[in-house]
Amino acid sequence: MPFQGSCHCGAVTFTVKAELPHEALSCNCSICRRKGMLLAFFPIDIFELNSGEDLLRGYTFNKRIIQHQFCQTCGTEAFAYAKGPDGAAMCAINLRCVPAVALDGLKIHPFDGAIA
Repeated sequence: MPFQGSCHCGAVTFTVKAELPHEALSCNCSICRRKGMLLAFFPIDIFELNSGEDLLRGYTFNKRIIQHQFCQTCGTEAFAYAKGPDGAAMCAINLRCVPAVALDGLKIHPFDGAIA
């Protein structure tokens, strides 16, 4: 069953045509650590941006593999465009922006993305 998410102010909304994930990645890179993001990755073709495209601002750093997308109104990063290890287009969903996810029930996988 598809699930929805949004930025804090609700201007940017999206749907992912997949079941709610039970696992998340917790990255320690400089931006994910500061934002406290819990990420789940999905193929781009099952991600649908429903509203707020004109309010999104992108940010990339380091290897520029992930295009972090921020709502310019509230500053929330609800998702990012990314590439999988095989180069396939992905969407990284910040599960903290998906109200239906029980955060305490997620199995968290640490990921060492820190820049040396």
